[in-house]
Amino acid sequence: MSRLNAITVFCGSSVGRDAAFAAAAEGLGRVLATSGRTLVYGGGHVGLMGRIADAALAAGGHVIGVIPEALMAREVGHRGLPDLRVVASMHERKALMAALGDAFVAMPGGFGTLDELFEAVTWAQLGIHAKPIGLLNVLGYFDFLLRFADRAASDGFVRAAHRALLVVASEPAALLEDLEAFEAHLVSKFA
Repeated sequence: MSRLNAITVFCGSSVGRDAAFAAAAEGLGRVLATSGRTLVYGGGHVGLMGRIADAALAAGGHVIGVIPEALMAREVGHRGLPDLRVVASMHERKALMAALGDAFVAMPGGFGTLDELFEAVTWAQLGIHAKPIGLLNVLGYFDFLLRFADRAASDGFVRAAHRALLVVASEPAALLEDLEAFEAHLVSKFA
């Protein structure tokens, strides 16, 4: 029995230049659906967001989209979702997505994806949550970020326990398995 019933996924509003990114999003959507987990994501129909939601829905999964009014007004909201929650701001979006998920997964994306990922990691570092945090490292997308995290730890800016919060895999099923096995602990930057 899974203890991670809902997975909050951060990913790009573009599909990227390599078809492997879209294939990974679709694969993660299918794996979430077939394993009975709920996908929580940014509510868009564009980019990797649209691909993961469409794949989860096509496989019979439950999908919750969370989108701010401003993006809904730009017509990027996924109107095919049975559960699309429209909120007032990006801050409300991130807070609701965090509250709805039992774990976080970041896929390839841009600055918004990194913002969401780092907020989840920071909240874990501060002891606000003890939810596992994963990187779906498609085509080594996060390799430089992981080297940065290692450097930050070796230079004394990130504690080893906080660096260890990032669970990394290159395949969706393997990442979910690793997140399920991960023993997150409430850790404080003051510990």
